Amino acid sequence: MAGKLGVLLLNLGGPERLEDVYRFLFNLFSDPDLIRLPFPWLQKPIAALIAASRTPFSQENYRAIGGGSPLRQITEQQAQALQAILQEKGIEAKTYIAMRYWHPFAKDTLTEIKQDGISKLVVLPLYPQFSISTTGSSLKEIDQMWAQDPELQKIERITIKSWYDRPGYIRAMAELIDRELAKAPDPDSAYIFFSAHGVPVKYVEKFGDPYQTEMENCVDLIMQCLRREFQRYNCHILAYQSRVGPVEWLQPYTEEAIKRLARRGVQRLVVVPISFVSEHIETLEEIDIEYREVAEAAGIHHFQRVPALNIHPTFIQDLACLVMEAAQMVPLPSWA
Repeated sequence: MAGKLGVLLLNLGGPERLEDVYRFLFNLFSDPDLIRLPFPWLQKPIAALIAASRTPFSQENYRAIGGGSPLRQITEQQAQALQAILQEKGIEAKTYIAMRYWHPFAKDTLTEIKQDGISKLVVLPLYPQFSISTTGSSLKEIDQMWAQDPELQKIERITIKSWYDRPGYIRAMAELIDRELAKAPDPDSAYIFFSAHGVPVKYVEKFGDPYQTEMENCVDLIMQCLRREFQRYNCHILAYQSRVGPVEWLQPYTEEAIKRLARRGVQRLVVVPISFVSEHIETLEEIDIEYREVAEAAGIHHFQRVPALNIHPTFIQDLACLVMEAAQMVPLPSWA
């Protein structure tokens, strides 16, 4: 293989200790791609106010899942698993991770990549569906660093922006859903509830964010796979969680959709965290605790949650194939 191949996995990040929560939230709300203000000079003061007001509540949420986010640890495991699969396929590559709002930050990881002498870098955001507030924000940061660093500009960079329709990803999601349905006493009666992280409506309508379209297409593909491969014909719904602030976000909202299903007489939910490939605060606390309580209060007493993909073998295998396709590399024969 000519040159050295690197694979950079991008993710959101999360505070690993309770004392990290304020700084993480400040970093999060300082991002103009997350909160768009008419005057840029207001960004950091507003971020400080929001972070200060939300820190006590957020600390309680992180305390409920053990005191910190497991996202970095899981992302490192994904990176290690991906590197191992690539090696099995005869592709020598080194994997790296960079978080948008917490350690390890992109600037530190890119310094390491330069020191390692990487000549070709595949940038792979761990968000299957593109949004300007997630993938877009992370890639914009990478672009800015690249433009300012002649050393980075010597590296051939290949960027993957969206991969929600990957066959291995779709299959892995269907496998996990089928496995969870099989645990139910009456699998056919379970309502499959896809819960995605929301975005403000204006991102879609004003800024042309493809997130909603990609999310809906992704759910369709998963349901097609469930019907075709697993003979699951359950009813399903897509809703959106994690909204912040007074502006309108994509609907239906998860908590309201749960209540509506309860009023219709639905008794069993199998909740799928569709926009998350790793366990973190939105799955472990928001879905597992908050939305479970919403369901219970509404009269739905059978609440199951499909686990995040984490290092699911089918998923990691497909990421390896995605990297190889992007880098235009083929595996070495086993006798090489």
